[in-house]
Amino acid sequence: MCEIIKVGMADMKTCTAPDSLTTLGLGSCVGVALYDPVSKVSGLLHLMLPDSTQIKNNQNKAKFADTGIVELYEEMRKKGALSGRIVAKIAGGAQMFSYGAGNNDIMSVGKKNVEATKQMLNKLNIRLLAEDTGLNYGRTIIFDSRTGKLKIRAVGKDETMI
Repeated sequence: MCEIIKVGMADMKTCTAPDSLTTLGLGSCVGVALYDPVSKVSGLLHLMLPDSTQIKNNQNKAKFADTGIVELYEEMRKKGALSGRIVAKIAGGAQMFSYGAGNNDIMSVGKKNVEATKQMLNKLNIRLLAEDTGLNYGRTIIFDSRTGKLKIRAVGKDETMI
């Protein structure tokens, strides 16, 4: 029987086929799906912020791109995923609010989250296969550990698969 495992905000989970992973409400947050297509070990991270070193209360590693991706990667390796086979798909990082005429740096959390995510994936030599990031709407994602497909749902948009 196939279980759909829910991943909360600032949370991460792993699974193996035939189970799936899902997270709701990706606005400026980024959902990072890591996958080993041979062992079918999958992981999903719902990160909120780019850099743990900029925040005093940073004990929750899943909250940040710099610590959450490493933590998820290591957890998957413990479950049998091989480093050289792990690949990634990401979604989220939206600009949910706009204030005034300028590009307000403090409000560009989504963009910073996406940049930090890509930097950390690159640092770990994890190939980014696909992404659905940016724009101005939230997303819900479901990662299928059998196929490696990431289903993306957004209000008022067609469902997509990457």
